[in-house]
Amino acid sequence: MGQNLQTPRSGARLRPVDLARAHGLSTQAVRNYEEAGILPAAARTPHGYRTYTPLHAAALRAFLALVPAHGHRTATAIMCAVNRGESDEAFRLIEESHAQLLDDRRTLQAVERALRDLDQAAVPEPSARPEPSARPEPSARPAPVTAAELSARPERPAPVTAPAPPPEDGPGGAFIGSLAQALGIRPATLRTWERAGLVRPRRDPLTGYRVYGEADVRDARLTRQLRRGGYLLEQIAPLIAQVREAGGLEPLEGALCAWRARLSVRGRAMLAGAAELDAYHRQLASS
Repeated sequence: MGQNLQTPRSGARLRPVDLARAHGLSTQAVRNYEEAGILPAAARTPHGYRTYTPLHAAALRAFLALVPAHGHRTATAIMCAVNRGESDEAFRLIEESHAQLLDDRRTLQAVERALRDLDQAAVPEPSARPEPSARPEPSARPAPVTAAELSARPERPAPVTAPAPPPEDGPGGAFIGSLAQALGIRPATLRTWERAGLVRPRRDPLTGYRVYGEADVRDARLTRQLRRGGYLLEQIAPLIAQVREAGGLEPLEGALCAWRARLSVRGRAMLAGAAELDAYHRQLASS
């Protein structure tokens, strides 16, 4: 694509193959674009052959420039709107793409800020030992009871056994209480994040307690940083998805560089697409 892109002379008549060769396309692709409304309808010779003009060439250049900026579907919708004379609709579609690009860039910046915050103020890992306040202090041992004293006492019903406290954190991960304490939040907050898909702890098969593995702790730490930055849960979800897709925070740094480069490429493509579309729009208006 992009070879021999010479502007046809004004008033020149072009065959489908002329448009196709100039843009590295097949003649069938050119016909498909016309049928889709991307190109204006072609005139026909007395024998039924299509003939195109420089206006069609300008439309094709605009469409091919819009595709890397907005995607094939949106680029098609933009060209169809322009060709129907619905410029406002075309502008709306373009503005939506710009808004999406801005949202993507803000998401990228939010992840980068969260990573910097994690480096500068790391949250302590949940302790594998229970906090001193988590278990009752042992009471003083009673004095030994003699056999005579024991036999003189009336029988008492067996005491009701209290439920066993949650098990201590082990090598398999952290439990909700210790993780919440390490993050400075309530356990109910972690459960809310779980319902939002931000953390995905497994369940201990014997006790049913939530167990937060290393990746869960990482996601919880990142979520806490983003919440402190004012981000909503639905805004944080795609960020956590990026971390999981990259395989962690360290691999994410390389992914962020590639992500930033893609955004820059798309931004430049939007400029190029806008220039070609503007040229076609002016030519269309004067035809």
